[in-house]
Amino acid sequence: MSAQQQTYFRLKLLRWRGDLLREAGDTLASLSAGGITEADMTDRASVETDRALELRTRDRARKLISKIDQALERIVNGTYGYCEETGEPIGLRRLEARPIATLSIEAQERHERMERVYRDD
Repeated sequence: MSAQQQTYFRLKLLRWRGDLLREAGDTLASLSAGGITEADMTDRASVETDRALELRTRDRARKLISKIDQALERIVNGTYGYCEETGEPIGLRRLEARPIATLSIEAQERHERMERVYRDD
């Protein structure tokens, strides 16, 4: 991967991380703005459901931020863009679609097939 491509993906990851952190800050501000003041039980339940959904979304974002940080670290140590399983380059189209990818398409498909075989139904 060229230095120009690494810079492109580093900036893309940093923008993505910044967006997620900004959204998390907005969520925190809205959740701490006040308690549930709805008197009607149905309205209260609706607000509580919305808050629970928002918190689950923020938890997923937190995990994604961790993966973004790991991808940024791989850029620094020179392993970004290479499959962790095979060591082969990950295609640019895959990295464009999923900048935090750690496996090539072939390795990811193999991994998913193995999960299907060994999962408990």
